[in-house]
Amino acid sequence: MLELAVLGFLYDAHLHGYELRRHIAALTGHVRPIADGTLYPLLKRMEAAGLLRRELQPGQVAAPRHMLSLTTSGRRELLRRLREPDELFITDENRWFTVLAFLRHLDDPAQQAAVLHRRLHFLTQPASFFWDGDRPLRAADFDDPFRQGLFTIATATTRTELRWLRETLASLEQPRP
Repeated sequence: MLELAVLGFLYDAHLHGYELRRHIAALTGHVRPIADGTLYPLLKRMEAAGLLRRELQPGQVAAPRHMLSLTTSGRRELLRRLREPDELFITDENRWFTVLAFLRHLDDPAQQAAVLHRRLHFLTQPASFFWDGDRPLRAADFDDPFRQGLFTIATATTRTELRWLRETLASLEQPRP
């Protein structure tokens, strides 16, 4: 998830590490705060892999700073990951949001639609947080108001996402003039 966020934000603009960290924290920080000890080693590995480059630029007020940008390989890698997200990026809500944050970078509406169809398929499969054998349990099966709340919130969120997915797919799949 972190690598995808780095690729996506650097696809948008050249950033220095602090700016990149702020952008990532805004997208994912409520889920997993990003520590310098996690981000900077990742950036070094991505640079060594040829996905990004670091250039020293003079600071406007302070000391020079390292600006990060994607290489051609980094741009290709972002697009590949968006076209073919791993299954966990389809099924895990937090990873899914990271895909959604950058899916606009795929220029082909058919490729965007293919990713959305995968999420739609996942959301329309029988699911529950709790099961009784092979039977999924629902909010009405519990006297516990907290489990009822869990189901109520999850159901409302899923319905909203399903509506958005179907509307967006209809828009993407309209014949273009």
